[in-house]
Amino acid sequence: MIFKNLKKSIAVIGLFSLGFTACKTHKMNMKTQVNSFTELPDPTLDTLSDWSSTPAGLQASFVTIDKRYPKSILPLVEMQSVENVMGWKGERVSAQLLLWTTEDLSQVEVAFSKFSSNGKSLPASIAQARFVRYVITDEFRAGCGYRKPEDFAASLSPDMLDDVSQFNLEAKKARPVWVTIEIPSDAIAGDYQTQIEIKANGKKLKSFQLNLKVIDQVLPKSTEWTFHLDQWQHPSAVARLAGVEMWSDEHFEALKPVMQLLVDAGQKVITTTLNKDPWNVQTFDPYADMITWTKNEDGSWTYDYAVFDRWVHFMMDLGVNKMISAYSIIPWNNEIHYQDSKSGKLINVVAEPGTPVFTEMWKPFLTDFAKHLKSKGWLEITNIAMDERDNKSMDAAFSLIESIAPELGVSFADNQKTYKKYPNSADISVAVNHPFDQVDLEDRRRRGLNTTFYVSCADIFPNQFTFSDPAESTYLAWYAMASGFDGLLRWAFNSWVENPIQDSRFRTWPAGDTYIVYPGGRSSIRYERMLEGIQDYEKTVILKSQLKANGHNQAIAMLEKVILKLKNTDRRQNWNIELNEAKQLLNELSSRSRN
Repeated sequence: MIFKNLKKSIAVIGLFSLGFTACKTHKMNMKTQVNSFTELPDPTLDTLSDWSSTPAGLQASFVTIDKRYPKSILPLVEMQSVENVMGWKGERVSAQLLLWTTEDLSQVEVAFSKFSSNGKSLPASIAQARFVRYVITDEFRAGCGYRKPEDFAASLSPDMLDDVSQFNLEAKKARPVWVTIEIPSDAIAGDYQTQIEIKANGKKLKSFQLNLKVIDQVLPKSTEWTFHLDQWQHPSAVARLAGVEMWSDEHFEALKPVMQLLVDAGQKVITTTLNKDPWNVQTFDPYADMITWTKNEDGSWTYDYAVFDRWVHFMMDLGVNKMISAYSIIPWNNEIHYQDSKSGKLINVVAEPGTPVFTEMWKPFLTDFAKHLKSKGWLEITNIAMDERDNKSMDAAFSLIESIAPELGVSFADNQKTYKKYPNSADISVAVNHPFDQVDLEDRRRRGLNTTFYVSCADIFPNQFTFSDPAESTYLAWYAMASGFDGLLRWAFNSWVENPIQDSRFRTWPAGDTYIVYPGGRSSIRYERMLEGIQDYEKTVILKSQLKANGHNQAIAMLEKVILKLKNTDRRQNWNIELNEAKQLLNELSSRSRN
């Protein structure tokens, strides 16, 4: 198991020059390790790249965060020793360094000086630099559908941000370093500078300058954001990769760093299950039961909510408390199971919607579930959730819920315009490339109903595969903004494949479709860029309010114009340019909106 291999890493102690601070992972100290695991070999012909013209020693440069850099190809970049970033107080901003060398270099580390600005300063600890790890990826092709690895072109893609403080560089290989800066909410606005030193074996090799412009605006903490982020959580995958017992105390400890990443991105929804795996094991790990159903000898039913309650309390304590999605009254294979107290056996039942057994099984549960939720104070925020089910099944489910427990909300992922039949549903998410009537969207927003969009294996752009362009993850929130959606649903936050830190491919969908973060609470380029877009969404909401209050109608019109260009799901030639122009205008207007 990969997790066990990680524990075998050799620890080393890094020393840093006076006035410099070692990079740290978000809200936790970096492990003082070198290369905690070995990446898989590059399967492409890139390994034949000619490095003969490369000067001796470490080569390094700032590069754009909009591009992924191959591991085995000699980087052809314009050398850049200074980078400029800007952001609001409370915002997290990113930059990227690229390292390469013709010879092996050991114990490479990155350190920051304090951020200085005309007599004021910010601590070096607000910055972190993480070595980007390469994972095996594949290609989109037809998107959804079973795939044999040998039939799809494989390559290495830089994605995972590792949690080691030092790294051994390989000869004739590139290594990105992802730099993030957490601007303090109480920072004084102005222009700051930090010096970045790169060392190997304690010897300074390169120095860079990073300029930070702090805009006099404050971004609220993530639990207060309005963007409705719904990334489905998968506790079972965490238990497997951490090597701990399901639902044990150790399991919940292992869940903390992974789910904290969700909280930091503004997650609004807790993913729960009602019975057996709602998706019929379409992931590597089956979803473990959260509620145990027991049929008593007298024919009555007992429901054990202990795991369900602990999971919900756990997520709420972290800060996710707007909505609970309970999957599913219509599992993908219509199967549910229960413990039979008389025989002591686990009984499996096929309960197709609309049949007598469907009503027989779900009626007593819905009654008891609603009662339990009410006792916990969760009834008003809980939705019975369904995922891309056919209209006939949906009709039967809606009918039963309405007749038995109408106080329960309903949530569903929709690719058939089902929302037209059930316009009062509390929470719906529409497939990104399926038609949605704007008038319905605006009506739902006026009535306080939540409407998001989702991307899946069927959508080549924008998406978050491990081969997707980094800026696509940022584009998602801008598309939501341009289209009038309240946020984004993504079916898998951490449904990890067998070996997620080395190989992101899966048996059914394009690589990376099943997860965007890594075991142990490791971030990714995709996560960081998604967070960036969500921050942009929040900044835009705040900025528009300020501009309106100050009568800056022309500025609002300018902003709306650049946003509207992003109401587009075609991979057109200038999409990234349009995105960056919108981001630049947002920051420019932010700097003067209160005047």
